[in-house]
Amino acid sequence: MIAKRQVRWTRQVRQVRWARGVAGGVLALGVLAGVMGCDTPPAPPPAPGPTGGPPARPTQPGAQTPGPTSGPSCPEGGVRLVETGGDAAMGLRVEGFRLVNCGTEEYVLEGYPGVSLRGDRNEPLEVAVVHGTAGITTGVPDIEAAPQRVVLAPGQAAAWSVVWRNLVTDPSVPATTAAAMEVEPRPGAPRLRLRLTRPLDLGNTGKLGIGPWTAATR
Repeated sequence: MIAKRQVRWTRQVRQVRWARGVAGGVLALGVLAGVMGCDTPPAPPPAPGPTGGPPARPTQPGAQTPGPTSGPSCPEGGVRLVETGGDAAMGLRVEGFRLVNCGTEEYVLEGYPGVSLRGDRNEPLEVAVVHGTAGITTGVPDIEAAPQRVVLAPGQAAAWSVVWRNLVTDPSVPATTAAAMEVEPRPGAPRLRLRLTRPLDLGNTGKLGIGPWTAATR
């Protein structure tokens, strides 16, 4: 009888100890989880969404948006003088030029341009400018043509040519070379100055023949 009671008591003691152990383990796990939860850093905030860049600046009334750069500016008179090349043979020189209407209105030409020449230091040169080829040569149709009225719409051009001889006929007279040209397209118009890429080597003949305005062909 006593032996049976001891066995029951031993079993009860073991059950109590087992229950206490389970409870303690559960409590320890809870405490550990709480501690670990306190040490875990908070989740990072969500990343901001994509931005569209700085806001566009409002356009001021009357403001203009810069456009692409344009070509050479148009001179005051609305026309531009350019060289077109020439020819040389046995001392005879022919050089061509064009007058381009770079303005916004029609430009009317009649007769011959007014021409004067300048040296390398921009000094005026004493040169006789004649209409046509008289006293210089013959057989240059563009220069011997009759004057005509030429009307240039914006963007159109008129052509004209000059002729001279590169001769030294008098050793006592210094040879003349024109490095620049001034042209008055029509009476009273602003004069155009052009630095020549091919200087006019006039020798000491002192004479330059010019042709009339003609409509330029493209």
